[in-house]
Amino acid sequence: MNRFIRTAVCAVAVTGLTFGVVACEATEAAKDEAVDQVDKSIDEKYEVTYEVTGKSVESIEFAGGKGTAMDPKMESVKKPTLPWKKTVTLRGIMPPAVSPIGFENTADLTCKVVYKGETIKEAKGEKALLGCIAVSPIVK
Repeated sequence: MNRFIRTAVCAVAVTGLTFGVVACEATEAAKDEAVDQVDKSIDEKYEVTYEVTGKSVESIEFAGGKGTAMDPKMESVKKPTLPWKKTVTLRGIMPPAVSPIGFENTADLTCKVVYKGETIKEAKGEKALLGCIAVSPIVK
């Protein structure tokens, strides 16, 4: 009887170890795949179009693709003619962002971020002054 119990305990232990090793290998494979996806996403480029409409703004600040994803360099256009539209190429997880800066007639002010013909972020009136900042469509 002791021999039978020892054999059963050993069999259970070996089975548990086998499942543990397989699970660790699966976890490592999943981790490697995730790292590959992040690397691919960081280097992938995409285009967005910024649109600003209204009566007047002093300037428009926007992410034009310079800098890094974590520290994008904003570009600026002073006294733009409205409606204003600009297409830029961004990279990876860099968020598309446009922000009109105005001091009067903001009720009809609108900003948009358009990706592949679809508006992914829009703000109107006073909220447009805060800008339109979207999540990179690459990470969705």
